[in-house]
Amino acid sequence: MPETVSGKPSVLFVCVHNAGRSQMAAGWLTHLAGDRVEVRSAGSAPAEQVNPIAVQAMAEVGIDITAAHPKVLSVDAVQASDVVITMGCGDACPIFPGKRYEDWKLDDPAGQDIEAVRPIRDEIEHRIRALLTELGQSAG
Repeated sequence: MPETVSGKPSVLFVCVHNAGRSQMAAGWLTHLAGDRVEVRSAGSAPAEQVNPIAVQAMAEVGIDITAAHPKVLSVDAVQASDVVITMGCGDACPIFPGKRYEDWKLDDPAGQDIEAVRPIRDEIEHRIRALLTELGQSAG
């Protein structure tokens, strides 16, 4: 796994609105890896705010993503990342040679209630723990 200039692997999570899945994934990775992994998230068509149900679901497991805000996907963010994980953005995500890409098929929490979002949150945690193992990092 190539490392960035900082010496840490970097991961970019991308979904369409950067309001639910990608924000929860970034929250989990930051929570579990601390400062050992550079974490970014973005959206191809960012929403005005992070989904409040996603914020609530993460708060239930002790992770605060209230300060997060949707960001537009940039070519620079992709180029600066070692691993790019897409979540339903399809062809909107630019592809660069030498990057590792994964597409995580996850339900979109938009418009869902907390009972529907909890399993999405838990599936993201499971995938983040596996990703940390692949990156040679342990979950904190």
